[in-house]
Amino acid sequence: MGASGLMLVYHMISDPYFDNKQIVLIDQEIKNQNDRTWSFWEIGDGIWDKIISKKWNTIYFGSEDFSAHIKILPYQYKTIRSKDFYSFVLKAITAKPNITILNEQLISLTDEGSVVKVETNQQVHLADKVFNSVVLFSEYKHQKYYPVLNQHFVGWFVKTEKPSFDLETATFMDFTVAQKGNTRFMYVLPTSETEALFEYTLFSEDLLEEQEYETEIKQYLEDKGITQYEIVEKEKGCIPMTCYEFKKKNSKNILHIGTAGGWTKPSTGFTFNLSLKKVQKLTKYLKTNDDISKFGRRTKFWYYDLLFLDVLYKENEIGSTLFSRLFRKNDTAKILKFLDEETTLLEDIKITTSLPWRRFLKALFKRVF
Repeated sequence: MGASGLMLVYHMISDPYFDNKQIVLIDQEIKNQNDRTWSFWEIGDGIWDKIISKKWNTIYFGSEDFSAHIKILPYQYKTIRSKDFYSFVLKAITAKPNITILNEQLISLTDEGSVVKVETNQQVHLADKVFNSVVLFSEYKHQKYYPVLNQHFVGWFVKTEKPSFDLETATFMDFTVAQKGNTRFMYVLPTSETEALFEYTLFSEDLLEEQEYETEIKQYLEDKGITQYEIVEKEKGCIPMTCYEFKKKNSKNILHIGTAGGWTKPSTGFTFNLSLKKVQKLTKYLKTNDDISKFGRRTKFWYYDLLFLDVLYKENEIGSTLFSRLFRKNDTAKILKFLDEETTLLEDIKITTSLPWRRFLKALFKRVF
């Protein structure tokens, strides 16, 4: 019942084809809390517009090399609080008699050919097909063929007594924070002139002590002249960034989805909107295909992400330089289109050649040979 699981069931209940299917949702938690924030960009209205908490036409990118407030039209940057997302989908689910929700902890999955055995801490269920978003294996962390970085972060929702924030601009990446040998940036989402989410984020191999993240957020606020504020909420997370082929864990009747299925964008950690696209394709696929292990295929963007991670893993301190060149030399709407994996080959070439080509050529040579 994370984002990908709820997206999938929402699309299923929106299609009469699945009305005669018995669907069980299993999660150890009752989904009624603001446990995370999802942000994404899209053109025009989307299916989640009723529950977005804020949207912006302008983003800020900051670094020592390049800083700018950038209009991103025709895109808009949008954010959703998880509690609103859960409530929206669960309200739609409760109207469907063919759906059951169980609060149990998943232990294991076994594809026995004609049926899948789903073991929880309370009982064993049998299913025709299983779509799993729980990471049940750790091999990707220990293998060496595909580098693994983590997008890890701690966020503070702060409220000030007086107007302190530019409500019209979301800070997409601010690399002016000390890099300390890593790729580190601040991410800021203002929801009113007195309320904003400040998220200290790293793309690196190792996590920090929680106090280190919070010290950096406090320092960033002070640098912005914000000293009087209340911390309303906190959130934290860690998302694996890797081209490891999670697809190998799928079987005819078990499909891993979301982060557990490798649906996270390896080069950025963005998952929400790419999961939506995968789910839309998956619901169509299920109508005509029985073997779900064959769903999805490797695209050219997988190779781009692989080389990017190869470079960033080897030289983790140059992330600020790479992203600065990307935003300085390209139209931002094209960058967002590229990160959404919708660009043409000619657009790909223009964007990829704006990066330090020698580093990427070296990474390519190493991969080939």
